[in-house]
Amino acid sequence: MPVPVPELGSYNFVPETKENLPWADLITLDFSLYGTPEGNQKLAQTLVKAVREDGFFYVKNFNISQERVNRQFAIGKQLYEIPLDEKLKYVPDGLDEGAFNGYVPAGRRILDPASGLRDRVEVYNIPKFNGDFKHEHPEVLQQYLPEIEEFARSLHSEVLDPLHTILAIALGLPEDYLKNIHKYDVKSEDHLRYMKYSKFTPEENQKLNGLWGRGHTDLGTFTLLFRQPVAALQIKNHTTGEWSWVKPQDGTLTVNTCDALSFLTAGYVKSTIHRVAVPPKDQQHVDRLGLLYFSRPNNDVELRTIKESPVLREQGFIENDFEKSGNPVPTMETWTFAKQKWQRTKNVARGDKNFETAQILPGWNERVYA
Repeated sequence: MPVPVPELGSYNFVPETKENLPWADLITLDFSLYGTPEGNQKLAQTLVKAVREDGFFYVKNFNISQERVNRQFAIGKQLYEIPLDEKLKYVPDGLDEGAFNGYVPAGRRILDPASGLRDRVEVYNIPKFNGDFKHEHPEVLQQYLPEIEEFARSLHSEVLDPLHTILAIALGLPEDYLKNIHKYDVKSEDHLRYMKYSKFTPEENQKLNGLWGRGHTDLGTFTLLFRQPVAALQIKNHTTGEWSWVKPQDGTLTVNTCDALSFLTAGYVKSTIHRVAVPPKDQQHVDRLGLLYFSRPNNDVELRTIKESPVLREQGFIENDFEKSGNPVPTMETWTFAKQKWQRTKNVARGDKNFETAQILPGWNERVYA
């Protein structure tokens, strides 16, 4: 049910770039097909192709109006207009140890060691509304919290539950198999994120070798990215190794597959490498505001290969890297905080090999991509 909403200023998206960039040719899942056996089977076939070949895909007709999405962008815009001193009150305790809910200030990474130029990425993460997490936020968010909760819960019911169902069908599993390890009311580290990339000058951008953020994978199941027109997201093709730009598409979500899903399927579903490039010249004068949702299995789920899947068995995907190494297989909670601690390493400089190949758990070394 829609909740009463306070007055909120509109959010105006900047024009799309006019540059002819090498755009990725991504598959679109049409959720208007979802809900019948025939439609679900068709979507399952499409999803397999998407997660095996590209790892990024679009979803349309997912039953969340553009107006509701636009309001979330407007809330994010208001959040980043409040003074820094106010935002800093909401930095999580234990940020350097992997805590991530609340405000993460910019400047924790050195992008150009020669000049000392640091990142300009601000993050605000809002955890699940299932009773496991405190919700203490700046007033600009607190006044909209019922609406934010409704939006976050809708992402589960309208996007993630269908994706989990479709993927389970594709893997030959009971339809509720993946939903049962991604229950909203069970503790997990899912979160909604408002993310701001503040612009650099043309001279500063020249020092960054075309990249605001280097290649990486996300740690969960699926990441949902809402359309925003400042081009910067690039993905690495699993087969060719080439980088291409992800084009903003009207009325769609962009979705990428992540580490936990790769572990659960022993690499059948690949975790997609992506990075944030310097925007094209006709968009370098504006800040980039992102709205994302990070989906993760419930905290107590062990990241073992799903043995019940006939598809994985028949195609030889029977052990993930932890299982092959003989090291302990982590729970999702252990994996989350190990990788988050690595990701949140403070004052690390671009090119630091000790960081870029660090072992974060026995049997697992992380990697940063060019």
